[in-house]
Amino acid sequence: MHVCKVGVANYAYLCEVMTVKEKLEALREVMRRERLGAFVFPSTDPHQSEYTADHWKGREWVSGFGGSAGTAVVTLTAAALWTDSRYFLAAEEQLRGTEFQLMKLKMEGTPAIAEWIGSQLSLPEAPFTEAGIDGWCSSAGTVSALAADLRKAGGITLRTNLDPLALVWKDRPPVPENPVEVYPVDYAGETAREKLGRIRRALRDRHADGMLMAALDDIAWTLNLRGTDVHCNPVAVSYLLISTDKAILYINKVKVPDEVRAYLKGEGVAVDDYGNVLKGVRDYAEYNILLDPDEVCHTLCKAVTREKVLLPSPVPAMKAVKNAAEVEGFRRAMLRDGVAMVKFLKWLATEADIAGETEMSVSARLESLRAAQPLYRGLSFDTIAGYQEHGAVVHYEATPDSDAPLRAEGLLLLDSGAQYMDGTTDITRTVALGPLTEEQRRAYTLVLKGHLKLQNLKFPDGACGTQLDAVARMDMWREGMNFLHGTGHGVGCYLNVHEGPHQIRMEYRPAPLRDGMTVTDEPGLYLEGRFGVRIENTLLVRPYKETPFGRFLQFEPLTLCPIDTAPVVWEMMTDEEVRWLDDYHRLVYERLAPLLDEEERRWLAGVTEPCGA
Repeated sequence: MHVCKVGVANYAYLCEVMTVKEKLEALREVMRRERLGAFVFPSTDPHQSEYTADHWKGREWVSGFGGSAGTAVVTLTAAALWTDSRYFLAAEEQLRGTEFQLMKLKMEGTPAIAEWIGSQLSLPEAPFTEAGIDGWCSSAGTVSALAADLRKAGGITLRTNLDPLALVWKDRPPVPENPVEVYPVDYAGETAREKLGRIRRALRDRHADGMLMAALDDIAWTLNLRGTDVHCNPVAVSYLLISTDKAILYINKVKVPDEVRAYLKGEGVAVDDYGNVLKGVRDYAEYNILLDPDEVCHTLCKAVTREKVLLPSPVPAMKAVKNAAEVEGFRRAMLRDGVAMVKFLKWLATEADIAGETEMSVSARLESLRAAQPLYRGLSFDTIAGYQEHGAVVHYEATPDSDAPLRAEGLLLLDSGAQYMDGTTDITRTVALGPLTEEQRRAYTLVLKGHLKLQNLKFPDGACGTQLDAVARMDMWREGMNFLHGTGHGVGCYLNVHEGPHQIRMEYRPAPLRDGMTVTDEPGLYLEGRFGVRIENTLLVRPYKETPFGRFLQFEPLTLCPIDTAPVVWEMMTDEEVRWLDDYHRLVYERLAPLLDEEERRWLAGVTEPCGA
């Protein structure tokens, strides 16, 4: 639909449906009025969330790119979008036909955002030398770094007090008002009052009297609350201000039922309106306050008049180490999820008419099987079902336009997960639907070898994920192959499927791995235009042994689901790797068989029988 233009002074001239070109025209009208040469649109919200409520999906609205990570920049004459390797192929497709230029992060020749802005604003036709970014939707650390880089790139100043989307996004979704609920302590394993006590002790160690908590999953974990404000993430839009003797939850009050308000009062938490958080930090009366510069937005950080302790929040490290109740919850959730996966894989292998199925139909089938399990609360992320060349698109999501029909050949990559009241699941299986090429079989086997090597690794307590990452890649590297995404991430307990601070990846991440942490093991290989392979389990870090050299840890696989052995090139597998696979399949059968009917048990016995012979 075309734009219905009126005068320059009136920004709200937009019709309900706009093209990317029309959106850029509208934004540039605002930018000219405000004398801005460039505006930066990150993927985050005021809480620096990885996944955001629809109200804050401004980067997606502006560019048309729907991935979870990326930054769009618009000047008066150009537009560009930066994203990582997970989205290169998807971004190319979604940006096609627009003026957005794809900038591939960490690839040679890709300019930094500030460098590109500097080059654009130094052009003779560029009338303004000020850039803008919404200080509410950008962390203090991000704004500080970008401002410094822009100064170096040509003396460009950065303005943070404008949200142009408020002027041009006519049908912008409202901030969610869904009610919150109490997460039972039987699942949480610790009361909110106890967690607040732990946090206050950690703050004293950092010489802080209090803190402003902005990360939605940290707040949900701390207060044992869950919500439905963000798709697939059981969190609620809010802030939590903690001081030495009180805590205030800033949240839209219509979201807090009377029983939840009474619960919070009993845990020592007051409730104030979400919009009062700015006044709350300005009026903060303690001597100093901890603000995580990567978590708290620039606007709130700047508003604090007391002494600031700019350090990482202590909460992510606490949340990452699961207590006994959470660990047992994970094990129960993985059992139910494994049952759903086995039912699905058996159907796909023995009952489905492959020629009549599509990527979206098999996704729907799997979701229905999960939904039939007790304590199911929805998906933990939108299912990635990529057949053949779509499997090479790392974060592919089928749409009615792209929904590929399956055939009795090639590979189907299925990355999926669910939210249960007692745990969150994340699993990837790549399945042979029929005959494979030798290239497909070799790639599959290399991924399997890397997955097993990492899953069975023993390592010193306190090692970081970067030190472990190469183990999953060594066989691929020997063949001159690699993958650019991370190898593993933490998983929340009925919380966000991506959880830090620890990660397993090539880039340096110093957060140590500790007993009780969850982490995924998901190496992959992707051959553009042909196929992709990924195998993923969620693991639990557990003790291994103590020796004169110190304490050592190991991984316990939480995910219980057979791994397809049809694509394996057995000559590439070592005896030890085959034994590892047999041991895992024995565990899968022992745990799941009692929960299946006789026909399902027979099928599971067949696909988990020892391969060692």
